[in-house]
Amino acid sequence: MIKPNKKIITKTIKKKFSKAIVHIKTSFNNTIISITDNKGNVIAWASSGSCGFKGARKGTPFAAQTACEMAIKKGIEQGIRQIEININGPGSGRETAIRSIQNKGLIITLIKDTTPISHNGCRSKKKRRV
Repeated sequence: MIKPNKKIITKTIKKKFSKAIVHIKTSFNNTIISITDNKGNVIAWASSGSCGFKGARKGTPFAAQTACEMAIKKGIEQGIRQIEININGPGSGRETAIRSIQNKGLIITLIKDTTPISHNGCRSKKKRRV
């Protein structure tokens, strides 16, 4: 017979990661940073919009820096020590995001730029007439 007053206790177990991959997606309007393990599962993420910036200020280098610091702080809590960096996009927060990662004291093993560059693929839009 089961007692009705019995409570079931569940614990959430956080996994510890030593190596991770930091994906930095910079556009002209926003910067998104996501930290994944080697398989691609997201551990932590932040964007300049989630840090409290609105409108045109989301695309600034300072917004990218604060978003990167916030994501790295969450990652360090998970036990991350070594990282690889993948940068994607033409935004203005690329260099400041990398500098903020270096200032946190993590070991950077690789910096890779995965920005897509077209080799005369599709026809471009017609020229704007004002």
